[in-house]
Amino acid sequence: MPLTTTGELVDRAAAAGSAVASFNVITLEHVEAVIAGAESVDAPVVLQVSENAVKFRYGRLLPLARAAVAAAERAAVPVALHLDHVQSDALLRQAADAGFGSVMYDAARLPYAENLAATRAAADWAHARGLWIEAELGEIGGKGEAPPLDAHAPGARTDPDQARAFVADSGVDALAVAVGTTHAMTTRTATLDHALLERLSATLDVPLVLHGSSGLPDTELTAAVGSGIAKVNIGTALNVAMTGAIRNFLAAHPEAVDSRGYLTVGREAMTRAVADVIVTLTPH
Repeated sequence: MPLTTTGELVDRAAAAGSAVASFNVITLEHVEAVIAGAESVDAPVVLQVSENAVKFRYGRLLPLARAAVAAAERAAVPVALHLDHVQSDALLRQAADAGFGSVMYDAARLPYAENLAATRAAADWAHARGLWIEAELGEIGGKGEAPPLDAHAPGARTDPDQARAFVADSGVDALAVAVGTTHAMTTRTATLDHALLERLSATLDVPLVLHGSSGLPDTELTAAVGSGIAKVNIGTALNVAMTGAIRNFLAAHPEAVDSRGYLTVGREAMTRAVADVIVTLTPH
């Protein structure tokens, strides 16, 4: 079916008291697994391509984006394409022509005033081209900082009053909030500040996004949706599933050289992981 937009899926999820799952993709196998997992539970899904993934692909956005669009258009469920954690203005300006309907502009590393100014400029540019835009306020961490940020350190969390002013002044369509998660966690041991999340949900009139969700157990994910999260970002969980399946396959088949063998089991493992996340986010 034709590409949908992240904004449409987020609005629909929020109205239903659920959250749309948004998965970071790196390879074609990721793309296929995310769509297959969503189709297996008959749910919409967002494919995310991060700036780091673009760097991995020799700095070229179009090859993976074109593959994602082609796969999405043949999917049996609604699929949106989202450009994630963009810090480069040059990359931002490629989004619309590459098929993306939304972008997460990441200036959260900057002091507040600079974050606001950069995000306002990005939002103005994006809206002029029909793009839905997400930003981040607070310190979610886990993306290679030295030293790593502590999600529970004083000042790391998103302040509701500051967030209200930031949303109003920047014009963004959604806000990623820091409420206790960390990017790139390989264990599901994170805990959320639910009281803060509920305050943010009550204070802000835009959808809330949860980054670093791979580190949350199912109970925390379910509670996050109940507290107002409308978009849940997952990346590392897919890589954990794929790498574990490939590692086990190669250990059992040391003679294997055909990449299709281990990529198949890796893709299947990611497909199951995608379905599990979506079911967790769906109200029962």
